[in-house]
Amino acid sequence: MLTKVFFIRHLSIHLPTIKIMQRIPFLSMLPTGIQRDCLRWMATLVLVCFAGPLFAQERFSDLLGNVRAENVPKGQTVQVPYILWGGDVATFLANGDLKTKPQSIFQQSGLDVQLVPGDDFVGQVRNYMEGKSPFLRGTMHMIGLAGEVVGSDPRTKPVIIMQLSWSAGDHIVARKAIRNLNDLKNKKIVCQQGGPHVGLLYDSLAAAKLNRSDVTIVWTKDITGPNGPAEAFRKDPSIDACCVITPDMMGLSTGLNEEGNGAEGTVAGAHVVNSTAQMSRSIADVYAVRRDWYDANKDWVKKFVAGQLKATEQLVAMRRGLEETKKLAKDYEQILALSQRIFGKETLPTLEQDAHGLLLDCSFVGLTGQIAFFLDKGNLSGFNGKMSEAIDLATSWGYAKGRNGFDPNDFDYKAIAKMAGIAYAEPKATERFNDKNKAESSDMFLGDNLDSNTIVSFTIGFEPDQKDFSADRYGADFARALKEASKFGNARVIIRGHSDPTKTLLDLVKSGISKGIIQQNGVPGNYRYFMNGKPLDLSRTKEVMELIKGGSFGGGNPDPSITMQAALNLSKSRADSVFAELQRYAKQAEINIDLTQIVPVGAGVMEPVIPKPRNIEEAKENMRVEFRIVKVNPESLAPGDFNF
Repeated sequence: MLTKVFFIRHLSIHLPTIKIMQRIPFLSMLPTGIQRDCLRWMATLVLVCFAGPLFAQERFSDLLGNVRAENVPKGQTVQVPYILWGGDVATFLANGDLKTKPQSIFQQSGLDVQLVPGDDFVGQVRNYMEGKSPFLRGTMHMIGLAGEVVGSDPRTKPVIIMQLSWSAGDHIVARKAIRNLNDLKNKKIVCQQGGPHVGLLYDSLAAAKLNRSDVTIVWTKDITGPNGPAEAFRKDPSIDACCVITPDMMGLSTGLNEEGNGAEGTVAGAHVVNSTAQMSRSIADVYAVRRDWYDANKDWVKKFVAGQLKATEQLVAMRRGLEETKKLAKDYEQILALSQRIFGKETLPTLEQDAHGLLLDCSFVGLTGQIAFFLDKGNLSGFNGKMSEAIDLATSWGYAKGRNGFDPNDFDYKAIAKMAGIAYAEPKATERFNDKNKAESSDMFLGDNLDSNTIVSFTIGFEPDQKDFSADRYGADFARALKEASKFGNARVIIRGHSDPTKTLLDLVKSGISKGIIQQNGVPGNYRYFMNGKPLDLSRTKEVMELIKGGSFGGGNPDPSITMQAALNLSKSRADSVFAELQRYAKQAEINIDLTQIVPVGAGVMEPVIPKPRNIEEAKENMRVEFRIVKVNPESLAPGDFNF
């Protein structure tokens, strides 16, 4: 996604600066209109000279300035904003151009639409409030930021009329020392103020149970370019991570699973720690209209949505055709060329790479996605869930004081499908993960690549010999795991059981001493061990367990290999128990869950928090079940959209 949301700082929102300037003697001698122009230019100069590219947090109402809600004038032509996003290409196709073109989908439905630039979201909201356009175009998070303003008048309360897509091309790039989202605590992150990446950042921090106060956020004016996060990250080594679009991600790290090497503009060690390629249900891309206009023009709105869905089906088929045949069909070339003309050649220099790439970063949801988003109460990434997150973001991060929500549409989607001339189909739960290669899956969930593929993790502890994990005790953990599973739609949720190594180490020492291959020196609590005359450090878990696996203690009494295997079996049993309780919890709460996304595994004693515990309290820290959100090879995903 290449959206640019420019927060234009108008004169009315710089009240402290203006009040100081008004005291300048010569200004009072000028006519009122010239005074206003002088103040505007001087305020801009102060901002440029002293504020630089970084902005402080402000309430959305302050960003907007003084604005009054006005009625939308009656007229045939309806002004609809568009933004730099792949989803809007479907709107271009439906409209035929910026102005409704004869024989276009919208024209054949009797609509007359004028598409206008909407990347200035503050300007969008101003036009919306003043009645110049009944539409808002953005993400659920963005509309949530403006919720206090647009919800201040019943006429302007937003009605979300459709979801176009999910983002698949936005990323958080971090420096080498940051391995996953958990490592962002106390770090400095650069992000565009008020744009779609605010939602991605909020969701990413929430996944790691981090709050706004746990990080330092540096705000930039633009989403890309000289005043964007990527350039700030490149120039300022004190910035630990940045929220960027795909081209900037490629410029910093060279790829989703690659690291920058410092050459050709990349940053050495820079890599992606989170992406909507995995967190595929973070950025929900929507259209909203004013409540008063929705009620007065519902038939028009239905035709608009039907036209969008028809155009989406056509566009997705065109996009698939290029991917499958590697040939650019004439109709697809025409719509890509139209997008290039509207967005600009400087933004989309080529058709097959840049314009087509813009669409590849966009996961269209289609008709089944509308039904899943608005009507499926068990969908944690549906309308209610995303609205709640948007309001939480706005209030907890200081964009709003009050919790102002939006309304969903009340469409009959069978009628919408008939109007669009497309087949009606109910969403179906699908098993989206292909586990044909079990060995590869096992390596991914247990092997050396696990840490590098982990996006975020959290753990729950338990008592010795505990086998029951009831929802009464662990319900909050289960709710968190299910929420993140829904949000990270293209990642696996690994439930990893862990056991304490104390008994295995004790049996190793007893066996080794009885076989004469381990020598013990010192006093209780401060023993030193030697194996065949060389120091043996029992806290080096991996090396010690490899000795056991190698058969050095086989046949001993006790046999530590048997103890280690028993611990592995116990850890797998615990992971299975948590998985079963998670399923039961989801069923009771009527939450949709794709069981193929979640994998229980046993890690045994291989990864203790404390390798050689000194007491039962330390041993309990090793007795845990860990939830990990893990990247997977896209080829392991089954075809089909996430539509449940």
